[in-house]
Parts: sequence; structure tokens; C-alpha cells
Amino acid sequence: MPASFRMATTRAWRHPSVFLYRSGADGRLMHAIETSDCIKASSSICDFNETMIFNPSIWGMRNSEAGVWKVAAEVYFKGGGWDMDDKGLTVYVKRASRLTVNASPEPVSKGRTITVTGKVTRANWEARKYVSYGGGVVRLQFKPAGAASYTTVKKVQANGSGDLRTTVKASKTGTWRWVHYGNTITGPSASSGDSVVVK
Repeated sequence: MPASFRMATTRAWRHPSVFLYRSGADGRLMHAIETSDCIKASSSICDFNETMIFNPSIWGMRNSEAGVWKVAAEVYFKGGGWDMDDKGLTVYVKRASRLTVNASPEPVSKGRTITVTGKVTRANWEARKYVSYGGGVVRLQFKPAGAASYTTVKKVQANGSGDLRTTVKASKTGTWRWVHYGNTITGPSASSGDSVVVK
């Protein structure tokens, strides 16, 4: 996650950084930080660019860590002491989601029924793999052949196992896909497209 911040101080300093925090047992969420050198705005003001690195496949993360976090910045001074500022900024840490799609039959006669299936999965940080994500609402979208963008056709709720299934009438050749817009704890995703020729 990229971040930038400005530090104003006349004291000798070391290790300025921004970080995510919560009150209670979660404390801070911080695995690795890469911070630029001081970009001087004046003799006592430095701008910094920072990258906060989170990788659940390397560092342990709990699924409960998805959601709302606050942002703060701190600096330690040479010779002792430190300072911290909290500007009330909020960010959402989200578990990645994935979607698959299959539209059949291919090809299909105009006016016949197309069945579109798929599956929603979501990263389980504790198990370090993607698992079924049930109950969410996913949008079925269609892009006619030659068109530049997709249009939502209907909304479908995934079952408890994350499976998606719906039917539509075949009207024109084009590509079908599923789209999940995400929420406060789950990232958005879109499946690849599955093209169906209508004869």
C-alpha cells in the first residue's frame, strides 16, 4: 500500500513512518515498510514516500484483520523520545476475492436458454488459500460482440458454497462474466469473459 506524509521538526530524527492501527488486541498491522529518503520542502520539513507491504502467504494474518483500520504517523528522535500524529484517516484492509464463469451451450440458437454458472472464492489468510465465499450478491454482465463495455443484466446471490447459477435468453452473440463489487472486508473481482455465439 503506497503512502506519503510530511514531517515538520527541528530535532534530529530517525525512522519516520506511517502505520495502521486498531484499539484492542489487534494493535498494529505492519509487516514491512520501505520509506524514501527525506525530500526536503524546507530546512525543517521533509516529505516522504512509503510502501507498506502485506503478504499473508509469508507473514501470518488473521481473517479478523480485514476491515477498518486507522492511520497514524510517528518519528523517533536521536537521543531519545518520539512523537506520533493521528489525522483520523481510515483505510479498509480487504481479503481478495476471485470469480469463475461458464456460459453454455456454445453455440446456441437465438431465443434458447443460456445457463451461466460460476463460483466465488475469497482468500482465507489463516489457511493461506482461497475458499468458498457464500451468500454475497454478484452481478451477471454481458458485452455484445463489437461493444467496448459490459452491462449488468441481473443480480444473483451465491449459495452457501459460493456457487452461482442463472439462466438468460440468447439474443445476440457476446461475452458473459460475473462481477463482485466487494465490501468493507472483501476486495472486488471480475471473472474472465466466456463468449457465446448465437445463431
